[in-house]
Amino acid sequence: MSQATDRLAAIAARRAAGERCGIASVCSAHPLVIEAALRHGKARGADVLIEATCNQVNHEGGYTGMTPVDFRRFVQTIAGRIGFPLDRLVLGGDHLGPNPWKHLPAPEAMAKASRMVDAYAEAGFTKIHLDASMGCAEGAVPPDATIAARAAELAEVAEAAAERAGGPRPVYVIGTEVPVPGGALEAMDHLAVTTPEAARETVRIHRHAFSQRGLDQAFSRAIGVVVQPGVEFGNAEVITYRPERAGALAGTLRDLPQFVFEAHSTDYQPVSALTALVDDGFAILKVGPWLTFALREAFYGLSHIADILAPDPAREGLPAAMERVMLAAPGNWKNYYHGSEAEQRIERHFSFSDRIRYYWPAPAARQATDALMQALGDRDIPLPLISQYLGRLDGVVANGSVAPKAEALLIASVTEVLDIYVSATG
Repeated sequence: MSQATDRLAAIAARRAAGERCGIASVCSAHPLVIEAALRHGKARGADVLIEATCNQVNHEGGYTGMTPVDFRRFVQTIAGRIGFPLDRLVLGGDHLGPNPWKHLPAPEAMAKASRMVDAYAEAGFTKIHLDASMGCAEGAVPPDATIAARAAELAEVAEAAAERAGGPRPVYVIGTEVPVPGGALEAMDHLAVTTPEAARETVRIHRHAFSQRGLDQAFSRAIGVVVQPGVEFGNAEVITYRPERAGALAGTLRDLPQFVFEAHSTDYQPVSALTALVDDGFAILKVGPWLTFALREAFYGLSHIADILAPDPAREGLPAAMERVMLAAPGNWKNYYHGSEAEQRIERHFSFSDRIRYYWPAPAARQATDALMQALGDRDIPLPLISQYLGRLDGVVANGSVAPKAEALLIASVTEVLDIYVSATG
């Protein structure tokens, strides 16, 4: 393992020894988000955990067009350009299982999931979240024992691939009550906290399933359990963590010294809630849409600024360009955004679920963002315009922490969110 993976593997032991520790898991494939995360880590001399999801990156390319080895090279290239030390980098695979192929019968979906996990492990990803919690073409969500058995099947693939590649063996995150990758589809008025009994049973059945395949040594490297602590976000609402609702769940970690909890969908939580999550043993905090939401806010603000500083009737405004891109390919938002045409338009651009993040790699979107950045160039943006259109960054520009230039402002918008996680995780 890298030194950073070693430190991640020891996170439960560190916590059991009384150390307050946690880490943010950056779940994004946007190059500016990756750069912001690595610059943030470099400035603090800290480890950075970056995870690719099964839908973003897989052996078939995912919606980014990248395989796991492509993604590794992509991140490492950015790291090399900015001087981030690779021994502080952990690459993870998120929701690795049949989800991208759940429209297929389970045997076919699992065969594809196995090839994906093989590609992740062979490419040197050392944190593997195993997620077989979804139903496939058969419809029903499988029983917990089946979920665990499928996770163990995928772990066996990962172990063999890591051995074949001569690389480090991965650490694992398990779970049966796992939020859907990509965001919630339904209303959140019935969100239930995982029970202590369910958390213990999750560990028990996974331990048994691994053992049935002779994977006891692999299970000793399982470090995290995904549970529902009572946090989620939708298009315009955020359910904030309430420690009193999860107190009994948090207490189960006393009986599970090998593990910490991994909290998904922690985006948009206030720093007090994130801090409470870490205090209660949710040491791995997943964040993704909040980072690209912040980036989109900055892009749109810069688009307005460009209309003032560099007016050009031939240049399409970025919001209009992204609306055109999303309407031309509605597959990534149409099942998530409902209501009238006007309401759907607002959600396409401004929803907390940030489905627009799926469209930034599209050629037309890249062309539009390139045109915006070329229009602004390396010029200094006047502080009054930053105050008007990028108000959250007004203070850091005014005090000299951030240069008043377009790319620096994009990075700073993401960094502001990362700062919240550093404050919470210590």
